[in-house]
Amino acid sequence: MLLTTHGLTRRYSGLVAVDGVDLAIPEGGIHAVIGPNGAGKTTLFNLLTGIVPPSEGGIVFDGQEIGSLPAHRRAALGIARTFQNIRLFSGMSVLENVLTGLHPRLPTGLLATMLRLPRFRAEERDAVASARAALEMVGLQALADAPADALSYGDQRRLEIARALVAAPRLLLLDEPAAGMNPAETQGLGELIRRIAADGTTVLLVEHDMHFVMELSETISVLNFGRLIFAGSPREVRSEPKVVEAYLGARLAAKLHAHAGTTHGQ
Repeated sequence: MLLTTHGLTRRYSGLVAVDGVDLAIPEGGIHAVIGPNGAGKTTLFNLLTGIVPPSEGGIVFDGQEIGSLPAHRRAALGIARTFQNIRLFSGMSVLENVLTGLHPRLPTGLLATMLRLPRFRAEERDAVASARAALEMVGLQALADAPADALSYGDQRRLEIARALVAAPRLLLLDEPAAGMNPAETQGLGELIRRIAADGTTVLLVEHDMHFVMELSETISVLNFGRLIFAGSPREVRSEPKVVEAYLGARLAAKLHAHAGTTHGQ
């Protein structure tokens, strides 16, 4: 497994946002975390990426315990993410925004940077080349010099993904990447995520669009009230009563189950 958690828990005073989650994400492919609103999905992502520390439990990435590491150390190990709400630097160009994603992996010290020594200039050239390659991956290479805030909503989402991709992460976490997109943009996003996975990056996404998730993912983990209630393939998740109940409520789920039994009997 590329990423596992054991008993991962996050408490906020009396609220348990993530409650003893044991997650197992294999290397390669596209995997999803789903659940109703308030299930703890974004908190889980924040725990995995080091934005908040766990109250209990641990996180192992590629055989290394990382639960106590700060976010920049995890990024340097190969974990990158996007956010539910777009977080771009509006006063910078598209290319400059992508370059900020390389900061955790640039080794040059402050003195070499200030004096613009040859080592710094070589790293700068490599960084720009990597940023342009990331923009090409997401289809924004022609807009490299445009202001980031001039992009359409869908392109801003793609720019966030390019910024996460530029450091060549082993694990890419996408927090509701299709939120606010129209059907054409969502379809294009799905194709992009498939290309990213085909290039060898493991993708873990949180998304509310169930059609998008079911079509794209190989494995799905389901959270409800902070707890992992089921994990399996899309086919297994669709037919699991606990998942249906979590989304629809016990009463409606029971009605649907009874209706399905009546229909089957006919």
